[in-house]
Formats: sequence, structure tokens, C-alpha cells
Amino acid sequence: MATGSESSLRQRSTVPKHPQSRDDSNNTAEDAPKNVIKSVFTSAEKTNSLIALAGLTAVAIFVRFYKINEPDEVVFDEVHFGKFASYYLRGSYFFDVHPPLAKMMLAAMGYVIGYDGHFLFDNIGDKYNDNNVPYIGLRALPAFLGAMTVPLVYMTMREAGFPILTCALAAFFVIFDNMLVTQTRLILLDSMLVFFMMCSIYSYVRFYKTRNNPFSLKWWSWMIATGVSIAMTTSVKMVGLFTVATIGVAVIWDLWELLDIRRRLTMQQFMNHFYARAIGLILVPVVIYLFWFYVHFAILVNSGPGDDFMSTEFQETLKGNTMADGIYVKYGDNITIRHKDTSVYLHSHYHNYPLRYDDGRISSAGQQVTGYSHEDPNNLWQIYSDSVENTKFGKQVKDKDVIRLLHVTTSSWLLAHDVASPTMTTNEEITTYSTNEDGSRFNETTFQIILESGGDKLRTMASNFKLLHQATKVAIWTHPQKLPDWGFEQQEVNGNKNIVQKSNLWLSDLIEGKNASEIDQESSKAVKKRSFILKFLELQGKMISHNAGLTDSHPYQSLPIEWPFLAKGISFWTENDTRKQIYLVGNPLGMWIAVASLACIIGVSGADLLSRRRGFYPLNQDVQKRFYYATGFFFIGWVFHYMPFFLMGRALFLHHYMPALVFSYMVLAAVHGFIFIEGVDGPISDPGPETRPRQVQRAVVPVVAYATGIILMAIHLGSFLFFAPLSYGTSAISVAGLARRKFLPQWDFHFAK
Repeated sequence: MATGSESSLRQRSTVPKHPQSRDDSNNTAEDAPKNVIKSVFTSAEKTNSLIALAGLTAVAIFVRFYKINEPDEVVFDEVHFGKFASYYLRGSYFFDVHPPLAKMMLAAMGYVIGYDGHFLFDNIGDKYNDNNVPYIGLRALPAFLGAMTVPLVYMTMREAGFPILTCALAAFFVIFDNMLVTQTRLILLDSMLVFFMMCSIYSYVRFYKTRNNPFSLKWWSWMIATGVSIAMTTSVKMVGLFTVATIGVAVIWDLWELLDIRRRLTMQQFMNHFYARAIGLILVPVVIYLFWFYVHFAILVNSGPGDDFMSTEFQETLKGNTMADGIYVKYGDNITIRHKDTSVYLHSHYHNYPLRYDDGRISSAGQQVTGYSHEDPNNLWQIYSDSVENTKFGKQVKDKDVIRLLHVTTSSWLLAHDVASPTMTTNEEITTYSTNEDGSRFNETTFQIILESGGDKLRTMASNFKLLHQATKVAIWTHPQKLPDWGFEQQEVNGNKNIVQKSNLWLSDLIEGKNASEIDQESSKAVKKRSFILKFLELQGKMISHNAGLTDSHPYQSLPIEWPFLAKGISFWTENDTRKQIYLVGNPLGMWIAVASLACIIGVSGADLLSRRRGFYPLNQDVQKRFYYATGFFFIGWVFHYMPFFLMGRALFLHHYMPALVFSYMVLAAVHGFIFIEGVDGPISDPGPETRPRQVQRAVVPVVAYATGIILMAIHLGSFLFFAPLSYGTSAISVAGLARRKFLPQWDFHFAK
């Protein structure tokens, strides 16, 4: 804790307090009437602020919950997040690229309202009422949090020192944005993401305001609240890291200011500030983030659809997973070998490759080796060591062993050689070599078995492995392309030169002749234990890699440069009979005006900096601080929640702009206040200590500010109402009506013809 002298020294060395909180202990008797008037004014202002806050919150709730029962069908990504909530209630393991918090919140809401997870949200358009799904209750959670984002926006602006009109404008813009409304009244994650993001920003603003009273209870409380909030944000979606970055930059700037020698802090005092922030803003979030994954694993204890994404060791921790039935493979066993990605069996039969392939290339005309999707005696292979004479039958097959595979039905050895495969000239043809031949091709029939998971011994179901050809260093591989009629349209198997490719993995799913008693005796049925950290690290790695791998094209994907201008929307839901639809599009006029305000920030900042370099000071000192510290902070929030998407290679959609959109509306309101309330004082030739800064919040807001604010709200509300039928999907729009709403040619509405 800071000593009294240290605290007073710090207060003297920090920037001046906000005019509303400055020390009035030295006021004279003649100032008493002014203080009384000020007190009355402050009390009235607080009352007006509370009335505005309550009114805006009530409107936000109404807008989000209006006809929330429509449509009574699965809409857009409800097929994913509703399904995941059902899996939580079943305890069945699933895989998703997003952290677990929001999905667990949806599941908890389902549990509270009596939903048991019986519905799996398989298809867009599936009827909720026909399947007894309490979907209104599930939608109520994101709708409520979407509504609660509005008072958070208002209070954040208020705590940053903006007048009521500016705060109300920001909240109004958020209430009546079509994209925010659509996304927050469905079973989706973005409502929780934006809510916790605003909790983080609000908490940090409150923490920053206590900077002149460091290490106090209030200082610690708001810092911990900030840490908890950013942890919750990141626990909803990984893009919550953008919120971490936004606050991180502000914290680094704050620490940089504290390091200034004019602050008169010793290095020990500075390090105390650093350690405190490290605890509150790094350690606390990390612990909370890990906690939600711990709960995730504690709930999902049963085998489920997400098993195949995880390693064998992970799957063996789940009840009912087939990996627990695995038994060790021994030399001499007849086994089936199945491709992990495409689930076809390594197969051969009494048919040869054609002498020439369709493109004229000459083949080996050897026996075909293919991928076959059905159980068949031709799927059996007997496993030997590197030679028949050295094979010790009954010995377990281990990682890195060199083996040979004998096709049981045709009595021929699996072989790879330097002949191009039927469909890929870059890969090798895989064939077989009869045991009746002279043995001159022995070296072409040896493969090293490389276990990627499941321990160091080959085990059915549990071990994923590669077969690496010893002579040519290719891996046995298959892919979905079918062979022509001569190959019975079975899947091609070839030798892949890219041996690190993940799709080179195979597994053995059975051993011929093993009866039930032998399997029960050899296999371990008990669910295995694995440390939480290992499970967390594996899942985190899978989430990151799969998220980055979401590169398949989608008809409604868009580029980040298009989002602020609404160049492309997303079709969420249609109903052919009634011609109703939900089409995700923001509030066009509001968003375009917000883009202009963002440009205004850049222009004013550049002009101010250039002017001050020449000794010309166009902005009052207090106005300048507010412009850079408050409005600038919100602008940085927009930058950090928008620009990183330009670096991503995955498919992106308009709804990824939602967090940045909220910041843009806050900037828009602040810019309006800067122009019409703060005003621009006359030039100051020398802003020295004698210059008395004026009050940041005027006692009387100029009439022009109200007038322009009302105009902005009218434009924003009109635009919202014009597109509301597309946002709610509660009524059909005529062809002519859709044509009038098609502001941009890229908006591909349904039923427009």
C-alpha cells in the first residue's frame, strides 16, 4: 500500500483532475452561491442521465425481444450453436473452433428452462415447435445480453466524461442497427462476445479514472473486473484477443506515462504498478480462461461427434469411445487397414491396372491396390517383419518397425515403385508382387510403420500410423478421386511424396479371428486419465489449426474492406411459402456516416499535430485530452477489432465486423459532440500555465447540438425501420419493395424477382 506522503506526491505529479472532481477546499465565501448552483445542476444532471439510461435500456429490450418467437425454425448458424448446447446437455464430446463459454451459457439456459438436449438442430428450416424445443428461452439469453450492451455503451461514454446527449446518441445508434439486432435475437455467440467486450471497456475506463488513487480498493476492484471481463470475452471467441490488445495498448501507454521521471516514482514503485497489472490483467484472465476449459472437459465425458478430431490418448478419456476396445497387433495377424480421413479400406483384388492409362501413359499393369468403402475379404492383410524368415509370430508390432504386408486373398506383397500413379503423375503407383515370383523386388515391399498416436505399439482403433516406403520414401495415401470403370470406381491409392501430410494416416480396425473372449481379455475397457493441461493444449492447438483451415469458399463470405460499406450481406433464412426472409445487413445510412466519422478522427488528429508543430494550438487543452484519450481510445478499439481480419486467410463474413461496429458508433457520437458541443476555441499562441482550461462539459448544450443529434437519430431510425422486415423476417416484402431496398447490386435478396 502506498504511504500518505507517497500518495500525495503522486497526486501532485499526475495530470490535473477532471474539472468535476477537482479539489474545492480553498473556495472562498463568495464562491458559496456558485457551489450551491453547481450542486443543484449536478444533481439534476444525474437524474436526467438515469432517466435517459433507463429509457434507452427499455427500448433496447423491446427492439431485441420484438416477435422473438419468429421464425419458429432453425436459422443460419443456430444449426451449430444450438447443436453444441444440446451436446453439453447430453455430455457428448464435440469439437468447435471457438472457446466454450458462450455455448455453455446457452446450455445452462436450456437446463434452467427444462430443455434436455434431445434436438440436434440438423438443418436450417427445421421446425422448433414440431420437436418440442423451447427455442424462445434459448434465444432470450443472447437477446437480453444484446440489450444490456446498450446501457454499457451509454455508461462507458458517460464515465469517459461525455455529456448526456453524446452518450444517448451512441446508445441509440447501437439500439437501432439492423445487424446488431438480427445477430442478438438468435441462438448465436456474437451477442455474448460484444456484451463482454463492452464490460471490458467499461471496467477499464472506470479503472483508469482511479489512477490518482492507486492501490486503493476501488483501483484493485476495477482492475480485477477488467481482467475478468477480457477473460470472458476471449472465452467466447478467440477474436476476444482483439479486446485484450485494445486494453493492452492503453495499459502500456499508462505504464509509459508512469515511467516518466516527472512522476517522481521510484523504480520499485513503478514495478509495483507493473506487477499489479500483470496479476489483474494477465494472470487473472489466464486462470479464468483455463477454468472454462476445465468445466468443458468435466461436462463432456462421453464419446461424441468430436472424437475424430482428437488424438487417441484424448479419445481414451471419453466413456464409450471405441479406442478403449483396441488390442495390440502382433506379427502374423490378419488385419484390416482403414484410411483415417476418408474411411476406406486398403484393398486389392484379382484385377490389374490397364497397360495404358487414359492419358496414354504406360502403367506397370500390376495388380490393383485401391480404397474400398465396404467390408470385404479382399481388405485383409497379414503383417510380417522385414522378411518371412525373421518374423516372430505373436510378437507385438512397435513404432518404427520395418514391415511387409501380404494380401491374404491373392497371396501377394504390397509394393510401391517408381511408376506414376493412375491419376497423379507426381505420385507413385501402388501395386502388389506375387509370392510365386523370384524375390528380386524384395526391397520394394518393405515399409516402416510410424505411429502418430496411441503409444509405441500398434493397437487396433487406437493407433494412427503412416506406412513409409523404405526404398523411395513415399507414404501410402489415398484421396477421394475415383478410378475409371477399369478400377470399379474405387478410390485411388498411391505413394505420396509429401510424407508430412496429415492425410497420410491409417488405422487398423480389426484383427481376423479374434473372438469376443480374446478381445475382452486383451483390451482395457476402463476410461483412462489424462492431465488437464495436456488436454487443454491439444484442444487449443486443434482449434487454432482448424480455424485457420476454414478456407473453403462460401457464397456469402466477404472481404474486410467491404464490411464498413456493407458491400455484401448474408442470407440467414427463407420461407418459400410466405416469401419471408432474414437477410443480415447493417443499418446502411448509420454505418456509412460512422465511416465518415472515423475519417474525421484521422483528419482532425493530423491537422492538430501539424498545427502544434508550428506553434498554432487550435484545440483547447481539455478538448484535446478528451479527443485523444477518450475518442482516440474508442478509435483504437475499432482499429484493433477490424484491421487484424485483413491478415486472416480463412473465410470471413459480415458479422465478424460486429465488435468494430459498436466502436464506430461510439466514435460517431463522440465526433458529433466534438463538433457541436465541445466546439473549437480560437487559436492559442502559447498554451502556458496561465491558460485556464474551460469546463469540458458545458452547463448548457448548444441548440445546434440537439438539432443535429435529432437529425442523425431520425436518419438512423428511418434506415433501421426501412430494413427491419429483412432483419426480423416477420413479414414478406414485395418485389418492388425489395428493389427499393437494394441499395447496392451485391445485395442478393431472395424473392426479388
